[in-house]
Amino acid sequence: MRIVKTLKQLRHIIDKNRRAGHKIGFVPTMGYFHEGHLSLMRRAKRECDCCVVSIYVNPKQFGPAEDLSLYPRDIKRDAAKIKKENVDILFIPSDNVVYPICYLTYIDVERIPDALCGKFRPGHFKGVATVVAKLLNMVRPDMMFLGQKDAQQVVVLKRMVADLNFPVTIRVVPTAREADGLAMSSRNVFLTARERSQAPVLYKALKQAARKIQGGERSSSRILAGISKMIRECSDGKIQYVACVDANTLEPLRTLRGRVLVALSVFFNRTRLIDNVIVPIKS
Repeated sequence: MRIVKTLKQLRHIIDKNRRAGHKIGFVPTMGYFHEGHLSLMRRAKRECDCCVVSIYVNPKQFGPAEDLSLYPRDIKRDAAKIKKENVDILFIPSDNVVYPICYLTYIDVERIPDALCGKFRPGHFKGVATVVAKLLNMVRPDMMFLGQKDAQQVVVLKRMVADLNFPVTIRVVPTAREADGLAMSSRNVFLTARERSQAPVLYKALKQAARKIQGGERSSSRILAGISKMIRECSDGKIQYVACVDANTLEPLRTLRGRVLVALSVFFNRTRLIDNVIVPIKS
């Protein structure tokens, strides 16, 4: 595995792979790897000849009330984990590489970021879209691999890639879960023992909602009420939002139809957990 920190070195290695006819797969991350990240890398290794993983904790996607300094970091740990996955290139750019002095250019996808998490994190997806666009231009991959857990991010980036004609195919990999169903997240390390024991209720509530929809329930309000009731009765979590939206556009649905994304965000003390399921409804 090559560990690369400069754009010049990265492009030299990528160009060499391209001349060899290799397909480039890319996994953008903020590090502190868990099984979810590793599943993206394994998928990239299966579908591509060269797997590039980036680690960059992007300051542009953290709001003023969100503590960037608290985001978990351990480059040595991360490098050891992905070396075992046979990742070819680990790209670790500095702030100066990503955002040079006097940086002024941003990408702002309209409407889609106004729903779900974006409603409570103004500017977050502007930061996400900007940094991923820059990384795509740096790596120039054939395929980019994203996790379904970050459903809104997936929709935003798919729209950006389509609108700006990036020559990259996006692959979405299912959410990796603990044995009890909790979606894997770098933030899970901040949960207390009590919170960790309660957190699996999020996925249980989503699965119950999916069963109801598959059983014929079409009222969004009844689905959302059921999810909220289970979370409040079985945990100390504070619900930020629960929503039923169109999985492709994130438009809210009153009557469920098409591909339905059921998504939620819940705080356990200061730790914010998100999760979702997609339920296709046949006409």
